[in-house]
Amino acid sequence: MLSAITLISGLQLTGASPAAAAVAEGPVFNKPTGTVAEREAIRGRLLTYIGTAAPASDIKVAMYHLWDEGVARALADAHTERGVDVQVMLDHTSAASTSDTSYAILASALGTDRARPSFVGTCPQRQSCLGDPGALSGNGINHNKFWLFSQVEGAADLVVQSSSNMSPSAYSRMWNNAFVLPSNAPLYTAYADYFSKLKEMDWQGWSYSTTTSGPYKAYFFPYPGSGNAQDTIWNILDNVTCKYTSGGIARQTKVRVAVLKITRQGVAQKLTDLQRAGCAVEVVYAEADSLAGSGGTSAGTWEALHAPGGPSVRCHNWDEDGNPNTTNSVIHSKYLLIDGMYDGVVDKLLWTGSHNYSGPALRENDEALLKVDVTAHHDAYVANFAQVKAAAVPGAADTTDECKGVKRTAD
Repeated sequence: MLSAITLISGLQLTGASPAAAAVAEGPVFNKPTGTVAEREAIRGRLLTYIGTAAPASDIKVAMYHLWDEGVARALADAHTERGVDVQVMLDHTSAASTSDTSYAILASALGTDRARPSFVGTCPQRQSCLGDPGALSGNGINHNKFWLFSQVEGAADLVVQSSSNMSPSAYSRMWNNAFVLPSNAPLYTAYADYFSKLKEMDWQGWSYSTTTSGPYKAYFFPYPGSGNAQDTIWNILDNVTCKYTSGGIARQTKVRVAVLKITRQGVAQKLTDLQRAGCAVEVVYAEADSLAGSGGTSAGTWEALHAPGGPSVRCHNWDEDGNPNTTNSVIHSKYLLIDGMYDGVVDKLLWTGSHNYSGPALRENDEALLKVDVTAHHDAYVANFAQVKAAAVPGAADTTDECKGVKRTAD
């Protein structure tokens, strides 16, 4: 399967050596309906990197939910047994679990003083670290899911941008992805600088930022502002030309979206507009919003996506027992694929990260998004998209309250 990028074997817990196999760049996909190894593909890869982090190197983790005691112990051991500096910034809710001891494991091993080389910290309660407290709705979160390793066996300056939390449900109930980017110092530095701002909680000095290095571009949120002109995803979609000629042949651009939440009206309408303009648009989602579906009279993103001439839409929010808190399988990835004419150039592109297409993800949350301009990686995500779309339940029969967003699904 495409997620099975070769794991490095026979590694020692030391710094990288000239003979060390290089860390492979590219995607890792989990399969929540598969074997234990398939379900935990992302977790297993991260444990490999944690376990081979060189003594005196750095690990930085920005995560919404870290509820995995095995991962917490691996991070603690990297610090206490090998002298790795480990810094972890979590959403406040990560420390609030009464049944999971991951935070306690990290706090015991790393301490909680954010001024020290190792620590575990959290953003303020009901706030992101970088959102303006005066402008937040009271639901801002640190929704990031990225990992930075300064030195592991086979790579330096390693960035892992994921959609996956570290929790049992993230492995066994949610389709997720991670993108592994080794040896890109500019992007690593940009992520590390963003991590420092999270750690400092300097919301007054924060402004939305991007960094480009080669075929990669990172976007860091929140993005204060209003309207579609200050919406990263809307602007990406606005660069798409649906009909074009290549090699003397008339062609159409393909747009594919796999995302947990799509509740920004401008983004939903843009996807429908692109389909009407001649693009081939496919959307797999878990939750939209439907004001009409909750008893109101106004249409929401669910209605925009299902308007006449709109995209091919599949909901993947499978609740086999009628209880929305026990969803069996759900699309949790957040990626966008474009194959065709983009910004005047024929290309294959992908954007992936923690960023849902919701209002809080844009304006309030701490989030990161990574653009990848590499054909092979785009094509790997297309294969994953086909797999997720084929598994989607209720699929096209998506008039359920969960799909419409009348009932909440997952974060």
